[in-house]
Amino acid sequence: MEQQHIHFVTGRLAQHALESIVPSLAAQVGFQYSIDVLPITVAALMTPAWIAKRIQVPDSATRVLIPGYCGGDLEPLEAKLKLSVERGPRDLRQLPNFFSRDPLPLDYGSYDIEILAEINHCPQLSRKEILREAAALRADGANWIDVGCEPGDAWSGVGEVVRALCDEGHRVSIDSLNPREIEPAVRAGAELVLSVNSSNREAAVDWGVEVIAIPDQPKGLVGLDETIDFLAQAGVPLRIDPILEPIAFGFAPSLGRYLDVRRRYPDAEIMMGIGNLTELTDVDSAGINTLLLGFCQELGIRSVLTTQVINWARSSVRECDLARRLMFHAVNESVPPKHLEPKLLMLRDEQIVESSSEQIAQLATDVRDNNYRIFAAAGEVHLVSRNLHLHDADPFVIMQQLRDCDADHAFYLGYEMCKALTAITLGKTYEQDESLDWGLATRPEQSHRLKRTRRSDAP
Repeated sequence: MEQQHIHFVTGRLAQHALESIVPSLAAQVGFQYSIDVLPITVAALMTPAWIAKRIQVPDSATRVLIPGYCGGDLEPLEAKLKLSVERGPRDLRQLPNFFSRDPLPLDYGSYDIEILAEINHCPQLSRKEILREAAALRADGANWIDVGCEPGDAWSGVGEVVRALCDEGHRVSIDSLNPREIEPAVRAGAELVLSVNSSNREAAVDWGVEVIAIPDQPKGLVGLDETIDFLAQAGVPLRIDPILEPIAFGFAPSLGRYLDVRRRYPDAEIMMGIGNLTELTDVDSAGINTLLLGFCQELGIRSVLTTQVINWARSSVRECDLARRLMFHAVNESVPPKHLEPKLLMLRDEQIVESSSEQIAQLATDVRDNNYRIFAAAGEVHLVSRNLHLHDADPFVIMQQLRDCDADHAFYLGYEMCKALTAITLGKTYEQDESLDWGLATRPEQSHRLKRTRRSDAP
């Protein structure tokens, strides 16, 4: 098979950086290449039409790669060149990842674990608030909306709320041990009852819906077998929940109980309530959710109950939705759950991509315009413009050294350098005018780079 020849298109300022990356990349990946440095300083200002007038592609080229910031329709350029034209990464430092990351399998994203998302303290909320929360949870990946009740007197409004949720197309479960609360809920359309033990299992026979069987006491499996046998003989469909305990209150033994139940009931449906860990542990919830979903996938636990009350667990449903897909693929394909789901990497990036201090210094000598360029490298923030290269670990030092900076530029630079310092502190990649990558929590940014003061290079 003939080796492909990639023709790279760039501008003058990026020439040295591109020429330093491509040779080793070509040898590693296995392609021939050529580099076309077009007469423009900033590659991001290119358009496909402007490129079409100036590009010079060798006859051996099989593919053209233009800068990622180059917007516009590529079809006219492809038609002229009679070659495939692709946008590369917006930051050429990402080229190794661009070529090395294998595409996800076409079937990636499948799952077999259901998410029950609980709305806590429903009796304290209005129907409008419950419906709004339910819609948000479903959008985040919830398969069931769990109506969380409270100990004490039966909630008189439970039937109306369940009916309203069902009318909105939700599958509804009711979280209560009180038959006087459960009965109107199932009459209104609830399909699953959390939870059933010796205190209410006789009433469960008349509900006509699936139930979750739990032990009589959360610290062990007392009464669980009896409840399972009773429900099975009565023909009541069920799932089993041995109850996950918080850390310091029997977490390790409770994991063992799930293993024990699976050994004793190899074909049973099992549910795990994971909120006891995410809500009661001082750590961001994504890692805990991902780990527990991996445990569930390996053990054949096909439903999880979660909630997102405390702030550090506020995105638990989205995390579980991504984690169940990741773990389904990992377990079924016997591969590590790694380099597959970047949206679960929130605090730190998979890899830090940054220019070297030498590359930034070279860029500083090449810059001929007054635009500010900001970099994070070697633990420092760098500010580069024409006849200017300032760098320090403290952005305030850079601002003190900067002269003739108007209010608009000062605000812009302060904002961008704050992002750069955040990236340095946490171990993330910083790219000017791009949002930091917070995984599933990323908030896209609109570019606010200030307008150029010289336009001689404009296409």
